[in-house]
Amino acid sequence: MEHLKVMVDDVPARHAAHSSSTEGPTPSWRVWSNQPTQFTAHRICPIRHNLHQHPLLQLPQLAQLAKTLMPLGQCRFMTPGALQSSALGDVLHNASPDGRGIDEVFTQLDEPGSWIALYNVEAEPRYAALLAEIIDSAHPLLEHAHPGIFKISGYVFISAPPSVTPFHIDRENNFWLQLLGRKTINVWDHTDRDVVSARGVENFILFNSLDDVRLKDELRSRSQEFHAGPGDGVYFPSTSPHMTRSERDWVRPGDGVSASMGVVFYTRETQRSARVYQLNHYLRRAGLTPRPPGQSRLRDELKAPLGYMLAQARRRLHHVAYTPPGLE
Repeated sequence: MEHLKVMVDDVPARHAAHSSSTEGPTPSWRVWSNQPTQFTAHRICPIRHNLHQHPLLQLPQLAQLAKTLMPLGQCRFMTPGALQSSALGDVLHNASPDGRGIDEVFTQLDEPGSWIALYNVEAEPRYAALLAEIIDSAHPLLEHAHPGIFKISGYVFISAPPSVTPFHIDRENNFWLQLLGRKTINVWDHTDRDVVSARGVENFILFNSLDDVRLKDELRSRSQEFHAGPGDGVYFPSTSPHMTRSERDWVRPGDGVSASMGVVFYTRETQRSARVYQLNHYLRRAGLTPRPPGQSRLRDELKAPLGYMLAQARRRLHHVAYTPPGLE
């Protein structure tokens, strides 16, 4: 795949959010595509949004949200000096590496290398309502390709450059939205088995293991690279490899913090693919070379129930209390 560098056009005036003044109409918070006929839920697509103007997504409100989420274990911190090639599990922590509390983290957020992520923001009802509104706005893009949307969740990533989020994959489909400052995101085709092997995807889906999901420098050129500012975004499907970085070239006094948000969700199709990966894992262990999901809908329809039964049998046999999301 040719290496793409994308600068998304400015938001058209007709899409700008209305003033938050009580005198005007209530803003409509939404994501959209400037080229809706070219959007497909099965591949990487640039999108636009106006969420960077939402009152709940400003830094003071996010600091309050972090204070709510921290006791729930839903804040993550990055080891200083992490690289895009770092193993995500090795550099992500439940507490600030230098021992700072949430208030101090946000007070010093513009210090180079600062990094905090807020997980599952829907734990706060106002954010759950906002996520539902965002996904509802995206239905015109998704309704034909992705029926049965469920498990909507949100993640906010706040950092001061130079900072990175290492190479990894996620189970969910993702509307990735830049809220503040600037950030570069690289995303790879989720079907490219040279970038992440079928075994690597299967082990992640089943066991949450990223051991076989590592950045290969020689394959950087296969990514699509987006240089994002507030209002820019990217949609990418489940298990699309991705990573981000934020450099200091845009930083000005009083403007040195980057924030982005992932609005993620499962669909019946995502669930079916996860169950196919479950079955394929055991077929591979038996010495076979199974086809990955997405190549044959009929084959996937036949394999998915068997994958589900295997997942349930494994839970009973090994007394596993946790089923990875998407396999339920």
